[in-house]
Amino acid sequence: MALDPQLLEILACPDDKGPLLYFEADGALYNPRLKRRYVIRDDIPIMLVDEAETVSDAEHDRLVAKAEAEGITPTFEA
Repeated sequence: MALDPQLLEILACPDDKGPLLYFEADGALYNPRLKRRYVIRDDIPIMLVDEAETVSDAEHDRLVAKAEAEGITPTFEA
C-alpha cells in the first residue's frame, strides 16, 4: 500500500529537515544529502535517525539514478 500523498507532502528527514525521495516499490524514504534510507514497515515510515541506514556510494548512485529514471521527485520543495 502506498503512503498517503498528504503525508508525503509533510514528511521530512528528522536530521536535516529536508525533503526525501519516496521509493514505493522498495518500501523506503531516502535522503540523498545524507545518504540515509528510512524503511517503511506496515505502511508506517520509521523516521528515527538511530534506525536509519546509511547507504554506500554505489547504492546512493543507484537510488539517485532510479529516482531520475522513474520520475521520483522530492516529498516537497526545499
